[in-house]
Amino acid sequence: MENVTVAEVSPSLESVIAQLDALLDQARDPAESRPLLDRLATRLKALVQPEERSLAVETPVAAAVNDDPFDVARELLGSDFYLRRWGQTAIRDRSEEVDDFGLDPDYARRWQPVWDLLYDRWWRVEIEGIENVPATGRVALVANHSGAIPFDGVMLQTAIRKEHPSGRVLRWLAEDFVFHFPFAGAYLNRLGAVRACQENAERLLRKDACLALFPEGVKGIAKPYSERYQLQRFGRGGHIKLAIRTGTPIVPVTIVGAEETHPMLFQSGRLSKLLGVPFVPITPTFPLLGPLGLVGLPARWKIVFGEPISMEAYRPEQSEDHVLVNRLNEKLRETIQATLDRLLRARQSVFKG
Repeated sequence: MENVTVAEVSPSLESVIAQLDALLDQARDPAESRPLLDRLATRLKALVQPEERSLAVETPVAAAVNDDPFDVARELLGSDFYLRRWGQTAIRDRSEEVDDFGLDPDYARRWQPVWDLLYDRWWRVEIEGIENVPATGRVALVANHSGAIPFDGVMLQTAIRKEHPSGRVLRWLAEDFVFHFPFAGAYLNRLGAVRACQENAERLLRKDACLALFPEGVKGIAKPYSERYQLQRFGRGGHIKLAIRTGTPIVPVTIVGAEETHPMLFQSGRLSKLLGVPFVPITPTFPLLGPLGLVGLPARWKIVFGEPISMEAYRPEQSEDHVLVNRLNEKLRETIQATLDRLLRARQSVFKG
């Protein structure tokens, strides 16, 4: 890769955004992805480290990102790193109000300014149909799962808190492998994430919770960028069975923007084996930008809450009717895919909406 001097790198966020659409279009296979990764990380590093730019005007910025991304990620994601730097952070200052599922209201409130900043200023989230979420009572928000480093759960929680008149608390089910990370699992758990399983979901709904479900699971966030916004299989309809069994209305939720926030260029098989997780993504900003790279690109998000689907017409025992479950599951998937297609056709720019 040719070295890019600081003089060639624009310090303007607008100029970086202007290049992102074209650069992302090149992310088709690993051979093309590595040069893209290096060029984009160079530009972003220059943007977020202006003080280094002023101190070393003639220094090639590319030298700062020449380390193998796998070596950088191994240090950032390795369990020794988190146990050493973050292990105690995840459990310290626990309040006395922690519920049965791990939500720590005081801890969540301390992080709200961070999520509000990302929601309002970085991803500039636009909401449609928020009135379809009931103010009280149990409800399941079933959404597409996207972004190699998923922020959709916490952004849905932020949207309900900021935009819904009731400001009710949203809980969301997180993939089991997230809880294998010493810091990430405990951190998300304190914010409101719950380990994904039927038992936890049913207990929450019987407490009249507002619960977000991502039936694509790991398949939704592990797909390559070339397959963005192509819904994966919605499992075996566990969310439909749950809704019928508990009499919970389903609100289809469609999220656009997360795929471009963390577009997965390729995966690291070595790191996934090392950490014992299904996949470790390599994105334009992570791991080359370190923890800052977790924030991702400033793609503009849009979240659409669809018309509720009532389950009042079904009896609890019908949750074992496989034909009914499959029919409702496919109808729900088609509804979300159709909304995705509509939003993508209307979108003029990934970064400007």
